[in-house]
Amino acid sequence: MNRDQQELEAKLDYQFSDPALLQQALTHRSMGKNNNERLEFIGDSALGLVISTEIYERFPDIDEGELSRRRASLVRGDTLAEIALELSLGDYLILGSGELKSGGFRRESILANTLEAIIGSVYLESGSDAVWKLILNLYKDRIDSVSDAENLKDPKTRLQEYLQGRQKPLPVYEVVDIFGNPPNQTFKVSCSSSDPDITVIGEGTSRRKAEQEAALKLIEKIEND
Repeated sequence: MNRDQQELEAKLDYQFSDPALLQQALTHRSMGKNNNERLEFIGDSALGLVISTEIYERFPDIDEGELSRRRASLVRGDTLAEIALELSLGDYLILGSGELKSGGFRRESILANTLEAIIGSVYLESGSDAVWKLILNLYKDRIDSVSDAENLKDPKTRLQEYLQGRQKPLPVYEVVDIFGNPPNQTFKVSCSSSDPDITVIGEGTSRRKAEQEAALKLIEKIEND
């Protein structure tokens, strides 16, 4: 294991018995067949189970609908990307030359997917107790603090309600680029508002995810301007 991976292990507070498993978790599909996509699949399921159980136990008085909204807020790509950025995960990614040149180490969808792959690798190596500890460490106080009902709505809904409430035109979404081949594609979608006159770009592994990311960026830009 190289020094960079040991540094990442310290941040994760988890030491891999099999260093090759961590290396695979950090390897993007642009590097070839032995990449992290299968680990991402496992990590997505493990993350959903842990977060679902934790919010179920911590919030005994909320209904199924709100449980679902809170879980969605915690496991969505932009939350995972935030955590990945806190870990400086982009510094440890193993990318093909094309992705490296195009700034893949900063791409939120890649960061989020890699974090899920790491979660999956810990589950496969050490089981549910270890992955539970890892996820709670990664999320820290995020689970208890996810209580603002407005922020639990998906970004497209929030943006639409914001603009409608001020009698402004609805946003326009447009696919501006698609990278890769099915089913391993990355979508780039623009979200434009005419009042205020702002256009932003979101990326995601599906059109829907890219639209949600773009809507969130537009909300943040409107609120910060």
